[in-house]
Order: sequence, then structure tokens, then C-alpha cells
Amino acid sequence: MDLFGTAGIRGSAVETVTPELALAVGRAAGRDGSEFVVARDGRETGPALAAAMEAGLESAGADVRRAGRLPTPALAFASRGRRGVMITASHNPPTDNGIKLFADGQEYDREAELTVEDRVEADDPPGAWDEWGDSERVGVLDAYRDAVVEYTVERSSTSNRTQSDDARQQGAPLDGLRVAVDCGNGVAALATPQVLRALGAEVVTLNANVDGHFPGRESKPTPETLADLREFVRTGDAELGIGHDGDADRIVVVDSDGEVVHEDTVVAVLAAHYTRESDAADPVVVTTPNASGRIDERVEAEGGRVERVRLGALHEGIATAREDGGPDTEVAFAAEPWKHVHTRFGGWIDGVTSAAVVCRLVAEAGGVGPLREPVTERPYRKRSVSCPDAAKGGAMERLETAIPERFPEASVETEYGVRAAFPDGSWVLVRPSGTEPYVRVYAESDDVDALVAEAVAVVEAAVEATAVGDSE
Repeated sequence: MDLFGTAGIRGSAVETVTPELALAVGRAAGRDGSEFVVARDGRETGPALAAAMEAGLESAGADVRRAGRLPTPALAFASRGRRGVMITASHNPPTDNGIKLFADGQEYDREAELTVEDRVEADDPPGAWDEWGDSERVGVLDAYRDAVVEYTVERSSTSNRTQSDDARQQGAPLDGLRVAVDCGNGVAALATPQVLRALGAEVVTLNANVDGHFPGRESKPTPETLADLREFVRTGDAELGIGHDGDADRIVVVDSDGEVVHEDTVVAVLAAHYTRESDAADPVVVTTPNASGRIDERVEAEGGRVERVRLGALHEGIATAREDGGPDTEVAFAAEPWKHVHTRFGGWIDGVTSAAVVCRLVAEAGGVGPLREPVTERPYRKRSVSCPDAAKGGAMERLETAIPERFPEASVETEYGVRAAFPDGSWVLVRPSGTEPYVRVYAESDDVDALVAEAVAVVEAAVEATAVGDSE
């Protein structure tokens, strides 16, 4: 049974993530802990799925704390010291929903997910009738928003920091900075505008009514779906725009010209900030194989280093970096494109905190342009090559040999797909999609189109050779 993808369980609420599945997953997960906080985003199917999840957890003996509608990072915050369940499909269409499981502020790792899958498949019965759990309503939102504000403006207690260093720690006060926030009819509307206002910003909102039909735009924030935000910022006096997905774990930044700032540039800016701000002798930034080399350049310039982990497993990468590092090692930051873990605040992906920190850094730099100026932004491309799911394994096995042969000047890593890094800072990554019948090609280079064309040709040949071999 394969329930969990790279970001929990997700799919059609009618065909896949049904109340029956939520009940079964709740009963399976309920054996992991005595107390769970349960929340949902604004989707129409959320209340029924949350009710089914709560019934499953309680029938396994767990007590449930019902938190209502929340951003996913707020649920993660509330799961500290206990466990949590978020009913959300993030940026998927309104017909979908999903389930994310948390333990002490972090998403379940792969081992824990597999345990839940095994229990669901075994169809374990409920616990004894007199051992079922109970439930009560809890408030989470105010505490979460206050914590984000406090974290963002905190000052170091280290005695050898100067006042200037303290102010730099999380940027500068917003003091009327004008920010446009497109909440996408998602639950970001419950947190990001309020946090930015508490920090002193002048906030204008778009699509800030929570509506599970997502009438204002598609839930996934892209340059196309954020067209209204981009035009509003371009023609108005906002210094920047912030776009969120349906559950507020993702963030997209728009500059004052109405252009979307590349997601890897945002990661590079935040990674450099946290590396510079770290007191550790060995600050580490954890990211994913598809993330740009511009991140490595900025982190190394600030005296840190980068470690990579498979997509969807930042929490596992953080744990590994901490285990493998010495006493002078600190995981200063972790991110994959659009998703950021502010490790000193918590172990979860948090778009609301990202919005607050980015705005403070923009205020300090005097605009988005000066903030991104140190980042070398080479052209970046993504391509998808059709590949049946059954052929992915054979194709990737061939590519582990074919990519190094085609690019002999590159250093090649095969831990998370096949990634070839070139002496001039260019790179190309080939990896199988975990959800669709494609092999993905990512590349960054001053001559990116030529590099992508070469890589795609190698991938197509490998897929074709695999298909022919399978048919013989």
C-alpha cells in the first residue's frame, strides 16, 4: 500500500482521501501517541474529513484537540510536545484534500509513514470500548501569530553582539512598509496579514476571504495565477507582494516591478541571512537536489556549507545534518523551492514566518532589488520527459551511466536522482516524478537551453531503451 507521497497523503476527496480513509489513518496513527491536535484548511471537504480523522484517533485511544481552521505551520506549531494532523491538499485543486501527520512540530518521517500504511492495510480494529479517547476545542491561532512576531523581532542575548548586529538579526522594523498579500482564498488570510501589521507594515490584501472553492485564483501561486497581485504591485506603491498557497506553507515574492522573484533566489537570500547570523563555526543549510547553485554560492560566501536531501524530506535532512555534524555544527536554515524551515523557530515549513522575515530583510536593504543584488541569477529551466511509471527504475539506472558519459567534465551524484555539477557553477538534475509519469529535468546555466536540450536527449534515449528492453 502506497498512501504517502512527498507531502503526506493527497488526492480527490471523493475517490482517494475519503472519510473512510481518514477514519482508517486516524485509527492507525492514534496508536502513536496519547494526544493529537487536529486542524484543517478552508476546503469544503475539510469538516467531514476532520470529523472522520478525529473518530479514528479517538477509537485508537488518543485524545483529540480540535483546532478548527488553521494554516499548516500553525498546526505544526501546535503539535509541539504532542502529535498533530492537518487536513489539507495545500495547492491542489478544490476537489482534492489530504492528510499530513506531525510529531513534536515535525512531519512524520518515512519510517513513521510506512508504519501507518501497514496498520491501515492490516485494518486493525478499534481499541477497547472503555479506552477510547476524548476531545475538546482549543485555540491556537493567537499563540502562533504572537510567536511569529516575537521570533521575527527577537534580539540575541549574546553579550558580544553590538546593537547594529542585533538589529540585523531579523532585518529592520517595517515602520509602514507597504506590502500586498494575496492569500489565494486560503488560510494564510488568518495569519500573514495580521503578523505583518503587528510588525508595523501597511498591508493590503487580495483574496483574503477563506473560501474552499478558491474563486479568486487557483490555489497554487504561480506567475500566471498571481497576475492580479503582480499588476497591483506594479501599478501601485507597494514595495513588494507576497503570494501564498491554500495552507500557507508556500510563499512567492513579487518585486516592486510586479515580477516574481525566482524561488531559488528567495532561498539564497534567506540562507545567506541565516548563515551570516549564525554564531556556529559550522553553519549548515539543508536543501534539495533541484535547488540552484546560487544558494551554495551565497551560503559559502557567508562562511557556511550546503547539504542536500531528497525532495519532501527536509526534516530528515535536518536530522541527518545534526547527527553527522560536530559540536560546532548548526543547521541554520532549510528549504526547497517555495518552502522554508526556520530552524531556530521550529522544524516545520512555514510560509507565514518567511513572509515576516523577508519583509524585515527588504526593509533593511531598502527594497527587493538591493536585497537580491548579491545573488548570481543564472537562467534556470525545468522540463518533463514522458516516462511510464513502470519504466522509471530502468531509465534511471541507465541514466546513472549515460549522464556521466555525456558530461565527462561534470562531477556526478546519484543519491537523489542523477545530478551533474560543472566547474563553472552550472548543473543539471534528472529525477523521476513521484506523482506523475515523467522524468524531470532541471538545469541552471548561462547557456541553459543547450544544456537542457542535451540532457533531455539523453533522458529520452534512456526511456526509449528501457521501453524496448521491457517489451522484448
